[in-house]
Amino acid sequence: MTAVRGGPAGGDGLVLAVDLGTTALKVGLVTLAGQVVATECHDLPLVLLPGGGAEQDAVHWWDLVVAAGARVVAADGTAGGSPSAGRVRAVAVTGQWASTVPVDADGVPVGPCVMWLDSRGAKEARRRVGGPVSGYDPRHLTAWVRRTGGAPALDGADPLGHRWFLAGERPDVHAAARWLLEPVDYLVMRLTGRAAATQASMVASWLTDNRRLDPGGYDASLVRRSGVAADKLPPLLQNGSVAGPLLPAVAARLGLPAGVPVIAGAGDAHAVALGAGAVELYQGHLSVGTTSWVSCHVPAKKTDVLHQIAAVPGAMPGRYLVLNNHETSGRCLQWLRDVLGAGGGQATYPELDALAARSAPGAGGVLFTPWLAGERTPVADRRARGGFHNLSLATGPSELVRAVLEGVAYNDRWTLDLVERFVGRRLDELRMVGGGARSDLWCQIHADVLDRTIEQVAEPDHAGLRGAALGAAVALGELAPRDVRALVPVARTFRPRPAAVARYRTLYAEFPRLYRRQRRMFARLNAG
Repeated sequence: MTAVRGGPAGGDGLVLAVDLGTTALKVGLVTLAGQVVATECHDLPLVLLPGGGAEQDAVHWWDLVVAAGARVVAADGTAGGSPSAGRVRAVAVTGQWASTVPVDADGVPVGPCVMWLDSRGAKEARRRVGGPVSGYDPRHLTAWVRRTGGAPALDGADPLGHRWFLAGERPDVHAAARWLLEPVDYLVMRLTGRAAATQASMVASWLTDNRRLDPGGYDASLVRRSGVAADKLPPLLQNGSVAGPLLPAVAARLGLPAGVPVIAGAGDAHAVALGAGAVELYQGHLSVGTTSWVSCHVPAKKTDVLHQIAAVPGAMPGRYLVLNNHETSGRCLQWLRDVLGAGGGQATYPELDALAARSAPGAGGVLFTPWLAGERTPVADRRARGGFHNLSLATGPSELVRAVLEGVAYNDRWTLDLVERFVGRRLDELRMVGGGARSDLWCQIHADVLDRTIEQVAEPDHAGLRGAALGAAVALGELAPRDVRALVPVARTFRPRPAAVARYRTLYAEFPRLYRRQRRMFARLNAG
């Protein structure tokens, strides 16, 4: 599915920005001041396999990037000769992270991308680093957390788990791969011909010493401890630097001049922070998309192992970024839409919004737990599952839809409480971005559940594209980081409503208890 739009560019310089999500790929033309000029979006299929497998076709990504990129460049004229083409100052890539693309020496995939959801490396992860302290061998846990701020995922759903899985279960793919790359680094290699990564893009591999903010190379002791093939790790560049010029053949296909600089790839969390305008220390933002997170920049590395929260190298100079992840957020609403429309006549998201608005705050007392694919933050439990609670004969579709919106907000509230404890201060005036932020109702629900002011960023579902472009402007010296916030417009501000806050406070008190009372059941029923 595609959607192309155009508009006045404003300013002279443009960035061709790519935002590779899990469910959709966006390609856009964005000014160096962050104004989106033209976009195209494509849905991406996800292949789920027995045993916890999750894969996507990275060749398909590339084909879409080139075709869509050529169209948005030509949105106001003819490909190769449009006014836009000569004004493109950089190409920037952001998107999903903690996934693994095996490629040959030319950057061409030799197998599918092993996605961040893929847990087929769990058995090997537990064998290598498992033990009695929060599931870890304390020697491994101490070594990893001290240097990186995190540790290999025990469920195998990270690049170390992917590497172990490929080496043990897909030896043909592993042997054929010259490099094992993050998705953003894969796309940068296709654009430039250069295999490279950054400390920020490789953060989920837990192989860099993050006590200092420079690319410095991989930590030799952690590489030895992990047992992964060191020669398949891409060389490291400085965060937010230029990876190289656009290859002539690729430039021709995109309709761009040869030699346009390509910025080193950055994960979606890094780009979205810029796209939300939350670049200074402790300026908070909330992203509600397929997944969700609550984040801000902080001055130093720190880790909360129990709740999967870590401050890792950021894309901005001298900044660390708080990382956490609520596994299924907007994905829950998509699931409910698909279930309700299983017999035909699938509702649109605005129609679901209108349906939910018919129910008062609290959804008639119905609680929804949004752990449809397990959870990372606020609890690390791959076996957790979602559910509706406190249903009655009076419960109707409007209560079910509203309960899903509220359940995601409850989980975000649980995360916010932990993040505020982590950073040691209250985060208010949260900038809200992501597809979920298009919903005024969901923004107000978050304001009431979190008891925080929510600033709905304009065009919130383009925060990744905008952030990639603003990051490129900083890399090119066109902007200083302090200039970024003023360039990100706020569409509406939602303030907590006292009556709704009180209602949600009562319901939220039951929410963490639901997990604690069910976790043993989850372990029994989902042990396989």
